[in-house]
Amino acid sequence: MDHFAFFTSAPAGFFVGWGTLTLINAGLAQGKNRSGLAWWAISLFLGPLATLILVVLPKVRAKMF
Repeated sequence: MDHFAFFTSAPAGFFVGWGTLTLINAGLAQGKNRSGLAWWAISLFLGPLATLILVVLPKVRAKMF
């Protein structure tokens, strides 16, 4: 039996793609001075919608003091 057959199946590919998107969203959030961990968790549930929200949101300004 092929031990790697699970990783080439359609459901596994979906989860790998979704997981990759969560990491991309976390990096995008950190680039906009937002919490990468929080947006990673949000992306687990919202996926591409979270990406759209992150792209539309403005960058958070750094505190002056």
